[in-house]
Amino acid sequence: MLRRVDCLFIGVALICAASILADYASSTSGRANSANEDGMRETTAESKVDSAALILKRPGTSNGAGGSGDDQYQTAGAFLDRPLRVRVITAQGTAVANHHVRFAVAVTPPATDGAHLSPETVRTDHRGIAETRFRLGSNPGVYLVTASIQEGAQVIVFRATARDRRWVLMLIAGLVGGLGIFLYGLRIMSEGMKKTAAQRVRSILSTFTNNRLIAVCAGAFVTVLIQSSSATTVMLVSFVRAGLMTFAQSVGMILGADIGTTVTVQLIALELTDYALLMIGVGIAMMLLPKIDKIRDVGETILGFGLLFFGMHIMSQSMGPLQTYDAFVDLLVSLENPVLGILVGAAFTALIQSSAAFIGILIVLAAQGLLTLEAAIPLLFGANIGTCVTALLAGIGTGREAKRVALAHVLFKFAGVVLFVGWIPRYAELIRWLSPPGSPSLTGTALLADVLPRQIANAHTVFNVALTLVMLPFTNLVVRLVTKLLPDKPVTVIVPYRTRFIDDALLSTPTLALNLAKSEVMHMGRIVETMVEDVIRPFVNRDGTVVNRLDEDETKVDYLQGEIHRYLATISQQRLSEDRITETFQMMYTVTELEQIGDIIAKNLLPRAREWLSEDLEFSEEGRAELVDYHRRAVKQLSRALTVFQDVNLEAASRMKKKHKKYRAMVDQYMRSHFERIRRDVPETLETSELHQELMEQFRRLNSHSTRIAQILLSRTEELYGIADKSKRPPRSRPERASQDGSP
Repeated sequence: MLRRVDCLFIGVALICAASILADYASSTSGRANSANEDGMRETTAESKVDSAALILKRPGTSNGAGGSGDDQYQTAGAFLDRPLRVRVITAQGTAVANHHVRFAVAVTPPATDGAHLSPETVRTDHRGIAETRFRLGSNPGVYLVTASIQEGAQVIVFRATARDRRWVLMLIAGLVGGLGIFLYGLRIMSEGMKKTAAQRVRSILSTFTNNRLIAVCAGAFVTVLIQSSSATTVMLVSFVRAGLMTFAQSVGMILGADIGTTVTVQLIALELTDYALLMIGVGIAMMLLPKIDKIRDVGETILGFGLLFFGMHIMSQSMGPLQTYDAFVDLLVSLENPVLGILVGAAFTALIQSSAAFIGILIVLAAQGLLTLEAAIPLLFGANIGTCVTALLAGIGTGREAKRVALAHVLFKFAGVVLFVGWIPRYAELIRWLSPPGSPSLTGTALLADVLPRQIANAHTVFNVALTLVMLPFTNLVVRLVTKLLPDKPVTVIVPYRTRFIDDALLSTPTLALNLAKSEVMHMGRIVETMVEDVIRPFVNRDGTVVNRLDEDETKVDYLQGEIHRYLATISQQRLSEDRITETFQMMYTVTELEQIGDIIAKNLLPRAREWLSEDLEFSEEGRAELVDYHRRAVKQLSRALTVFQDVNLEAASRMKKKHKKYRAMVDQYMRSHFERIRRDVPETLETSELHQELMEQFRRLNSHSTRIAQILLSRTEELYGIADKSKRPPRSRPERASQDGSP
């Protein structure tokens, strides 16, 4: 009995002792765990060490462990930047030291070799952490590495992605090639739209207005048609340089051009990359159709649109590795600094001379989730400044008026950036509020990539529209300011011979270049007209002061003839519609006829004038009157020819042909009268008979060359539209000017 009591007592004592020891162990374990705590959120499994949990420290948290090393990216064949780490703890959260953890490569890309763990089996340290270094295999792709403490226990899986060894080269190639295709597509689309809407652009830019609102609308419309604000600004510089419009008239169109270019960016933001190849195919098919110019031009526009989106697709694909390249991501984050972002945007846009292309790159980055709106807005501001470089380059070597156009463009952009740069965060919130919210099923980077392209396009549009609304009331003030900054200067060096209108900057837009060429032909024609008017003066008034000036004018005419022919030849080498080909030919023919008129004066009439001035001879009263009358008719015929050329007035051209027949008969009549005076033995007639007949013949030749200018217009027009169907002839631009002196 006593033995049983003793045994019972001993048992109770043992149980109490075990309980005390358990409590002590628990408190000791808690203190140890607290001492080893590093801020991680931990989960536990079983209480036995044999099945202790492997705790994964996620990247991005901060403690002594330095991250788990999961989800890293590195070049194939290289070690990962961070080791792979696991932590072994018990169910109570106690770190398990000196315990084996086995790492193993579970999945590799096909046919890869060289994947290696160093080491594969690791003992945990006093914090329960085991780590190993992993070298990726030779092939790019996804690698999976497992970590476990024994068979059947928890397994931790690490993921690593290997980039191609040539990923930097492929990135550069993709960016350069994609940007090249993008720019080429933008150029082709612009060229196609220029050709499709060439006549409209030509009529708009030929009808200038002092109404600021209409000028803004015209500038926006033209830029939408040609898809380039830089091209519109260059055109304005050329037109102002040529004197076809004033600087004040161009200011409203500059603001409108900035609005028009936002349409291009909105089209880019549509993200139609899935249809890029379809558009390319349709565009090429339309261009290969039988030679129907309008269909080919539309096809060229569609092809350019497709290439634009295909280039964006290539850039987007090549930028994929940058999503995981920390240095690049950090760089983009730093662009939220407004000054740095504006400088980068301005420099890059100035380099490629296309704000649309640079903003297209921003949209590609946004679609990859690499860019925030706060970083994109300063880059947009910089792009708006950088696009001014094209206009500045176009203004080099031009007159003050043309330089003012470029300077006004720069001032507008700088003023806009200054107005907006101080409230970029609020501006970003405004754009988010104005833009579509995106798909509700998306979060994080995916949501950012979905909504940001449209937000960037909207930010660009709002900036330029707001800038126009703010600046439009102050355009007169801007004109005075720019004129004060670039005042007119007296010409110190006189260039004896130079063109007044033609500008090589517009050769890429043949329709508008023909406008300038026509103005230059008229400039040449007025010089020749003055020569024809003055050539009679030495013979009837003995005015020798005009002789040297006529020589100078003839040299100028020869120079203009060569420059205009070169310009028209360059235009003719481009793909032109039949109407434009005809117009180019008519200009070349007219220039040749005008040059021949100048040659008649310089080579035939001027030598005779010098001889006449050195002799003491006089024409008879009747003979002088006949020469003056027929010369007046030659001047009138040339004036009519220039009017026919300028206005494309077919009715006036037909009347000129009838006048020419009349003048030919008149020469015979005057020559008969001259012969009668010889028979009457008029002394003055006998002395000047040879010169009188020669002057009549030269004036008759002047009439013939003038009439040919009208004849070529009639013949080429009838060839195009048919002689019988007069209804298809182009309408006159304005009625023929009536003669003020009872035109003969």
